[in-house]
Amino acid sequence: MAVSANRLELLQIADAVAREKQIDRQIVLEAMEDAIQKAARSRYGQETEVRAEINPKSGEIRLSRLLQVVDAIDNLATQIATDEARRKNPAAQPGDWIAETLPPFDFGRIAAQSAKQVIVQKVREAERDRQFDEYKDRVGEIVSGLVKRVEYGNVVVDLGRGEAIIRRDELIPRELFRNGDRVRAYLFDVRREQRGPQIFLSRTHPQFMAKLFAQEVPEIYDGIVEIKAVARDPGSRAKIAVVSRDSSIDPVGACVGMRGSRVQAVVAELQGEKVDIIPWNGDIATFVVNALAPAEVAKVVLDEDRERIEVVVPDAQLSLAIGRRGQNVRLASQLTGWDIDILTEAEESERRQAEFEARTKLFMGALDVDEVVGQLLTSEGFRTVEEVAYVDLVDLAGIEGFDEETAQELQRRALDYLGRIEAEHDEKRKALGVADDLREVEGITTAMMVKLGENDVKSLEDFAGCVPDDLVGWSERKEGQTTKHAGYLDGFDLSKEEAEAMIMAARVKAGWIEAPAEAEAEAVHEEAGA
Repeated sequence: MAVSANRLELLQIADAVAREKQIDRQIVLEAMEDAIQKAARSRYGQETEVRAEINPKSGEIRLSRLLQVVDAIDNLATQIATDEARRKNPAAQPGDWIAETLPPFDFGRIAAQSAKQVIVQKVREAERDRQFDEYKDRVGEIVSGLVKRVEYGNVVVDLGRGEAIIRRDELIPRELFRNGDRVRAYLFDVRREQRGPQIFLSRTHPQFMAKLFAQEVPEIYDGIVEIKAVARDPGSRAKIAVVSRDSSIDPVGACVGMRGSRVQAVVAELQGEKVDIIPWNGDIATFVVNALAPAEVAKVVLDEDRERIEVVVPDAQLSLAIGRRGQNVRLASQLTGWDIDILTEAEESERRQAEFEARTKLFMGALDVDEVVGQLLTSEGFRTVEEVAYVDLVDLAGIEGFDEETAQELQRRALDYLGRIEAEHDEKRKALGVADDLREVEGITTAMMVKLGENDVKSLEDFAGCVPDDLVGWSERKEGQTTKHAGYLDGFDLSKEEAEAMIMAARVKAGWIEAPAEAEAEAVHEEAGA
C-alpha cells in the first residue's frame, strides 16, 4: 500500500467497510488517517507530530508535520524558531503551530501491517459504540433473533445488528434451542464491557410475559387495559394482575380473548406455562383474595405497618391456597408485594383461644383477680393492663357484672401494677447506664430505654444517630422470600413514621439540627398557655 495509491480505491474501501460494519463512513476515513499517521511516524520519527488528511470526495491524501513556534529550540523534530516560522507565516507567535507539507512515501510491509491493525481496532471500537447506542435505548423491548450457538447452556443470539446472550438461568426450564432456531426474548440489560457491549436477554423475566400480552392484546397496547403486576414461576405457573380504564371493558376477558386465543398464544410462547389472569383492586385485602384464586378465602387480617396479611381459609381449601410446594401463595405474595400467612379456620380458632387464655392469665396475675373477671375483661376487648388503667371509668363500670366501685378498684390495682413495672424498668435502665435525658424525647418510655440500653444506645447522641430501621427493623425480599430483621424496639407497636419523629426530636434536642418552624411555633404557644 502506498500513500499515492489509487484514490478512488481508497474511498471504495471506506464505503465498503462502513456498509459492512454499519458505521459512519467518516469514522472509517478517520481510522485510515490515524493509520497513515502511525506509519508516517515510523518513517519520520516517533516524536514527530504528523497529521494526515484524506479528502472525502477526491480521496487525496495530504501529509503534514506540525512544529511549535519557540524562541529557543530544544527539539528540532517538534519545534521551529520564531524567525524561521515568520518567514513561512508573518503572523506566527511563540506557542503557535506551523504545518509543513511532507512528501508522499511508500509503506513498508511492517508499517502497512501496523496501519491495518490501527484501522481494524478503530473500526471495531466504532462498531461497538454503534451497537451500544442502538440497543441501550431498546431495554424493555422484546427482540427476535436466530440462535447462533449454544455455549455451556447459554444461548448466543444473532439479532442482525448485534449479538446477544440468554444465560442459562434466564431460559425457561427444560426448553432447548439449536443453531438456526428463531427465538424471542426480553432485552433487560445492555452493558459496556472490556470485550465490547454485552446485550442480555431473558425469557424468565416477569416483564417478558407483560410484553407478550401487550403484543397479543390490543387493549393493553392502546392503554385501555393496564398490567399492574406480574409474578412468574418460569415454565410452571404465573399470575398477572390487570385493570381497565374503561368500565365497559372487562380486563380479564380482554386478556383471555375469544375462546382463549390471546392467552393461549402467550402460553405457547412460554412453553405451556399456566397463566392466572387476576383483576387488580386498589383495596389490598380484595386484591390478595383475588390473587389467591382459585382458593376461597373466609377472612383476612391486615398489618399495614409490616405489609403483612393473614388469610383464613376453610380447612378443605388449605392445600389449594398454598399450592404445590407453596407455589400459589408464593406467587400471590410476589404479585401483591405483601407477605401472606395462611391459616385454616381450625388453626385460627385455636390461636384465638390461646390468645384469650394468655390475656386472661395476664389480668389474673397483674390485677390479682379470679378467672371470671379476667375472662370478662378479655371478652370486652381489653388487651393490656394499660388499657384497663387509663380507660374511662364509665366504660369499665358498664361491663356486665361490674359496678363503679369494682371499676375503681380494678383501675387502682392496674396503676399499682404499672407503677411496680415502671420501677423495675427504671432500676434496669440505671444499671445499664442509660442517660436520663433520653426520657425527654417524646414517645420514649422507660421500658424502651431498657431495650435501647441492651442494644448499646445509652445517650441522647446515641439515639439521635439511629435511623428508623434500627428501631423498628426492616424486611429484605430476595427471590420471593422475605427475611425480617428485628429492630431495637421490636414488640412496642411502633410505626416507622413514629420512630422517625422520635429520632428527629432527639436530633433537635442534641443540637444537631434546628427545630422545624411549626414545632417552634407550637412550643411557644404551649409556653404562653402555661
